[in-house]
Order: sequence, then structure tokens, then C-alpha cells
Amino acid sequence: MSKTILITGVGKRIGLSLAKHFMAQGHKVIGTYRRHYQSIDELKKLGASLYQCDLNSPLAIEGLIANMLEQHPRLDTVIHNASDWLADPTDSDDLSPNEVMSRMLQVHVTAPYQLNLALAPLLIQSALAHNHTSATQIGASNIIHITDYVAEKGSKKHIAYAASKAALHNMTLSFAAKLAPNVKVNSIAPAMILFNEQDDLAYKVKTLAKSILPKEAGSQEIIALVEYIQTSHYVTGRSFAVDGGRHLM
Repeated sequence: MSKTILITGVGKRIGLSLAKHFMAQGHKVIGTYRRHYQSIDELKKLGASLYQCDLNSPLAIEGLIANMLEQHPRLDTVIHNASDWLADPTDSDDLSPNEVMSRMLQVHVTAPYQLNLALAPLLIQSALAHNHTSATQIGASNIIHITDYVAEKGSKKHIAYAASKAALHNMTLSFAAKLAPNVKVNSIAPAMILFNEQDDLAYKVKTLAKSILPKEAGSQEIIALVEYIQTSHYVTGRSFAVDGGRHLM
């Protein structure tokens, strides 16, 4: 059965791969992006409904919510993939500690919080309307938070980022309890999934050495896990680590 899936941050990397995957399966994809990339034009040609939305702006989020409620009466899954990554400031940086923390919390906590609260009725309605028995209604809709390995480990150079991702995981627990039984809410906590084009060999070697499974995982690892979460009707309030066994090093 075709689903309607909202993915934040579809311009590149995991968000882009998820969007392409679901559209190839015949699902309706609604995506957000902050900056325009060539991939945005590609997704539009494939049929995605895309909204430019800077999650640092509460007004932009309110606009996105209004568009969702007005134009998309069905919603089966929300994937909070959009992310920002700022190092903690030093004396020479332009941003203050307060600005860095505020930005990390806005993107990783406040924006998902607003969207979850506003779109929950659509998710519940979809679970009830498109399933014919009470058994199939249970866990039929989904919210998935993409957190990070450092949410549990912490980070010496990205304290604000790690703290905001930990808060996002905590919201997984709260929303899982609040929206049960029709909506499952889970987290995916990746470590190193994809290298960037500018990453040099020395960086790659150093990064791979942090895991007992020293390889670049690739987007397919996340896609497969998202598919599992969506099809399961008995898993909620959990965080799934995709980190190559870093905790065992």
C-alpha cells in the first residue's frame, strides 16, 4: 500500500537516498530543504512535493505545518533527518556559546517537537482510516528521529550538538508514550555512515579505526532499518544504533 512520507533535509546524503528509495517504491514523498542543490530539481522531476524550510526559523516551521495541514490530508511517516553540526565556539569564533546551543536545540529539538505535535492528528487519522481492524491500526504510522552515536557518548568538541541529539532521543520516549498505540516513535543513532567528498585518506583511515567493523556503511543501512521500523507493529520508544560497534572499542 502506498504511503505518504515526510522527510526533513532531503537535499543530500541520507535524506536524499531515503527520498529516492521511497519514490521508487511508489510512495508519496514530501521533503524539506534549507539550501537549493541540484538534487532538489531531480527530486521534483521524480514527483516529490518539496518545501524550502529553514528549521532555524519558527515562522518557517509554522508555514510548513500550515502547508502540510492544507495540502496533504494523509501522512503515514515522519522522518526527522535534517541536522546541523556546529563545533563548540572558541574565543576567535563569531558565534557565542549561547548562539551555538540555541541553534543546535532549535534544529534538533524544537523543530521536531513542533512538527510532531502539529502533525500527530494526521498520523493517527491515517492509521485509523487506512487499516480495517484494530490489530492493524496498532503502530501503523511512524515518527523516526535520526539522532547520533554521540547522544550517549558525548563529544569534547561538539558538546551542544551531542546534547541536542540526546534531547531528541528523549523526545522519542515521550512521544512514543503519548502517541501509542497508533503511532510508533523510534530513533536511529548512526555514527559514520557516509564520507564527504572532501574527506581525505588520512581522515578516512582515522575514522574507520574507531569501529570494530571498519567500513563505510552507506545509506542502505539506514534505508533497511527505516523499512523495518515501518513494517514492525511491536517496536516503539527504542533507539537503534548503527555505529559499526564503536561502543566496543
